[in-house]
Amino acid sequence: MYFSLLEISLYFAALTILVILISSRMDKKSYLVQMNGNGVHGKIPVNAKSLNGTGVNGKGVHGHAIHHVSVNGTLYPAKVKSRRQRWEVKPSEMANNTLNPIRAIVDGMKLTPNPDKPMIALSIGDPTVFGNLPTDGSVLQAMKDAIDSQKYNGYAPSVGYLKSRQAVANFYSCPEAPLEAEDVILTSGCSQAIDLAISVLCNPGDNILVPCPGFSLYKTLAVSMGIKVKLYNLLPEKSWEVDLQHMESLIDERTSCIIVTNPSNPCGSVFTMEHLKKILKVASRHCVPILADEIYSDMVFPGCSCPSMASLSSDVPILSCGGLAKRWLVPGWRMGWILIHDRNNVFGSEIRQGLVKLSQRILGACSIVQGALESILNNTPQSFYNKTISFLKSNSEICFNELSTIPGLNPIMPAGAMYLMVGIDLEHFPDFKNDVDFTERLVTEQSVFCLPASAFEYPNFFRIVVTVPEEMMLEACSRIREFCQRHYRPCSRDSNDLDQ
Repeated sequence: MYFSLLEISLYFAALTILVILISSRMDKKSYLVQMNGNGVHGKIPVNAKSLNGTGVNGKGVHGHAIHHVSVNGTLYPAKVKSRRQRWEVKPSEMANNTLNPIRAIVDGMKLTPNPDKPMIALSIGDPTVFGNLPTDGSVLQAMKDAIDSQKYNGYAPSVGYLKSRQAVANFYSCPEAPLEAEDVILTSGCSQAIDLAISVLCNPGDNILVPCPGFSLYKTLAVSMGIKVKLYNLLPEKSWEVDLQHMESLIDERTSCIIVTNPSNPCGSVFTMEHLKKILKVASRHCVPILADEIYSDMVFPGCSCPSMASLSSDVPILSCGGLAKRWLVPGWRMGWILIHDRNNVFGSEIRQGLVKLSQRILGACSIVQGALESILNNTPQSFYNKTISFLKSNSEICFNELSTIPGLNPIMPAGAMYLMVGIDLEHFPDFKNDVDFTERLVTEQSVFCLPASAFEYPNFFRIVVTVPEEMMLEACSRIREFCQRHYRPCSRDSNDLDQ
């Protein structure tokens, strides 16, 4: 039997590999085997260069191919990694840096309600909790129709269906701030809209300006991304207007955006047109874009107006964040949006493309709600909006009037949204160290839970949500009165005034 030269070469190559494998098992080392058409050149230690001096990869698989042979005879890359000796799985820096101030405070409170009194929670910013504020029937019908159509069971584009985006653009477009579908990004609730807006405008090490008191999510998102938060003051004595001088003093070369919440959570305040223009002038002077959180847009009491910031801006680019959650009373449906206002092309294509890329991380809002969106926006009757606003205003007035007559408390009448802030004169309540202590004891004694404003980085206030049924609001105010009467103490100065 005769063998060709090629067959003999392959035979000796295989034999050489077998020898290397056996020796590798003995000395626990890995070797590189370099071969070409003329046979085997021998074994090369992993750290050695190939015979032609170009490194262990030689000329690639088509020329002097280098093969890394493991101790069990399989081939794997030449780079040898050290084996971990034990399990050690740690959370990411982003996870460690993520903190919700509300949860941090509430979870640390000792909340043990009085067993003799049913709990009244005035702390939850969800208008659906008590069942007294249902959404409109036309909104539900739009969802039913979208489901029955079987058209919206699949993935939607990450920025949303074109038809749905055009519906939002049509709904919010005005001559002063025109919108097209390309100016709308649909999101999974307003929270994701805020997340995308911060993410597209800011880099780690940048800073953003945030209202104080303000919605805690801004800080939660920013800090987790390595973005510094600077708090600008709101003035309770001026119905929570912005301290413009303080705001402007915080701006520096690393300020990426100014967040403006109007109407306000937690304050329930609504800025006038004149005040909004003053905020825009500050942003314009320093060339800083604005992130406008307008989720409570149009939820203002009669006699007040709430123009969008974009409708007042001639040069400041604005990302406006909104959604269905509050005005349509469906927060669980998770439908939000970003409206891109950039008439002077300051954002340009880069910010727009950045938002598109960021939206692709989770594929955006629920497709069924998107399918219902055009009908929701176009067919919800004005009477539904009016009824909601009427209820919120009435409950706010009840709460304000009741608490205004309680010594030691200083409520501030809201003009919109769903909230009312109450100041605590702690000098009259020596039993309590701070607003957290005050509200904790209010739960223990009266089973009424109000959110301490320390959760919004504004101590010695508490926030009341005014969406509870009217009878529950009256009962809560009565219990707060009883609680304050029990713990109120006149200051020594007050006693001296009485003696005179």
